[in-house]
Amino acid sequence: MSMENRDGFIWLDGHWLPWRDAKVHVLSHTLHYGYGCFEGIRAYATPRGPAIFRLEEHLRRLTDSAHILAIDLPWSRAELAQVCREAVSRNGLDSAYIRPLVFLGPEKVGVDPAGAQTHVMVAAWPWGAYLGGDALEQGIRVRISSYARHHPNVQMCRAKAISTYSNSILAVREARRDGYDEALLLDTEGYVAEGSGENLFLVRDGELLEPETTSALDGITRRSIHVLAREAGLALRAKRITRDEVYCADEVFLTGTAAEVTPVVEVDRRSIGTGQPGPVTRLLQQRYFACVRGEDGAHADWLTPAAT
Repeated sequence: MSMENRDGFIWLDGHWLPWRDAKVHVLSHTLHYGYGCFEGIRAYATPRGPAIFRLEEHLRRLTDSAHILAIDLPWSRAELAQVCREAVSRNGLDSAYIRPLVFLGPEKVGVDPAGAQTHVMVAAWPWGAYLGGDALEQGIRVRISSYARHHPNVQMCRAKAISTYSNSILAVREARRDGYDEALLLDTEGYVAEGSGENLFLVRDGELLEPETTSALDGITRRSIHVLAREAGLALRAKRITRDEVYCADEVFLTGTAAEVTPVVEVDRRSIGTGQPGPVTRLLQQRYFACVRGEDGAHADWLTPAAT
């Protein structure tokens, strides 16, 4: 089903519109120049009803992204939090993917957006496993991309900017064209950065390692894994990681709001460990899903109920 032809409601600039009526002009500045930012947030079915995972942290990152890009947000985080909660309930969803989007309007065309109005949209819809139904259980095959992740002085990497994703699109299309499920990008110095839309972790000799986030997004799921790993007594360290270290890892997995915790079983036609999802990956995956589904009381504060 086309994303434009659905039942439901989308919030746009303070108004709830029927899904099919939420439209923008073709001369909107962001459509032409890619200047804007967004978030990807999930709501999960829990024993107490649908709940949004780490909503405050996601909206903090959204406002940080807008600030980095020098875009003034006309809505507060508290207001946007209420909108996200209501987007789930208005659309009758038990679980959902929520997309807040900040973009510039058609008041100005030209590289300098001065004079273009800031618009904010929030939509929510059902979305299952991002990398396919078998990915979480069986793991995925990954290709090291020929495209490098941005240098921090080319694209400020703390912002979840729309324009960043041209780089991701090129990488993932290349990977899938060559028969892989996902791409892994190196930074401009040749060290591992992240997936096309995920952070990366690897396990070596019982230690959990991750790339430094200089050229990668500071993921909310990544931060959650930090907490769960420490609670499980795992040593965790951030360092520069080379591609051959990934090849020789005992386990590799990707994390992200969409990808959740996805095992990687092959990189560049080299099996990772036994070629099956490993025990550390399984442990953290199980702990993560217990949290997002409201089954772990220790992290109940990570969940925000949808509006009733």
